[in-house]
Amino acid sequence: MKPLYFLHGALGTEKQLHSLMAEMENREHFRTLTFEGHGKQEMPDRPFRIEHFAENLLVDMDRREIESADIFGYSMGGYVALWLALHHPERVGRVATLGTVLEWSPEKATSETRFLNIEKMKKKVPEFVAFLAKEHPSGWEEVAAKTDELLTHLGANPLIEGADWERIKQPVRFHTGDRDATATPDSAFRIVGKLPFAELCTLPGTPHPVQKANLPLLAASLEQFFNS
Repeated sequence: MKPLYFLHGALGTEKQLHSLMAEMENREHFRTLTFEGHGKQEMPDRPFRIEHFAENLLVDMDRREIESADIFGYSMGGYVALWLALHHPERVGRVATLGTVLEWSPEKATSETRFLNIEKMKKKVPEFVAFLAKEHPSGWEEVAAKTDELLTHLGANPLIEGADWERIKQPVRFHTGDRDATATPDSAFRIVGKLPFAELCTLPGTPHPVQKANLPLLAASLEQFFNS
């Protein structure tokens, strides 16, 4: 059985996925990591980029002497997994995602970065700001600012588009919440048919935040998919 990595989303850390992992069996095969600049990881001199987060995973795999791994990615973590499947197919087995934005554009980036204005966050969501400050002791404001720049750059320069999807040959299962306004089901439906070995699973009663997902159903889907 291949190792299974769990990759967190924007503004998160590996702890974001602990509740999901607790729902699943065979946890001895699970691996996690926190991307550079997040949590207690050192803030890099370079900008946040999907490619850099993918590099973090490859470095961790090399350190553990893992040649190939399955990957589950939540939101941004799912895009990292898909980018790796496209550019380093020999290192990736199966890929599953939840709440991953698959179609990027300047308009989509603007829609997502409107939530990352630091001063507005302090005024409108102080409890969330307190949570971020605890999760990112090196400075949540820099994490938010670098995430804003990452999404803006990704909107102007999508990393997977057009015929790129057809080149992803690994089995992929996209999970989307029926109440997710960020990574919408209709977008996942448009993309799933472009991959040769992809499936779509829509979770009922599930908005974007992973902690509000139908975790028992998601865990069952992941176990079935990765154990196939």
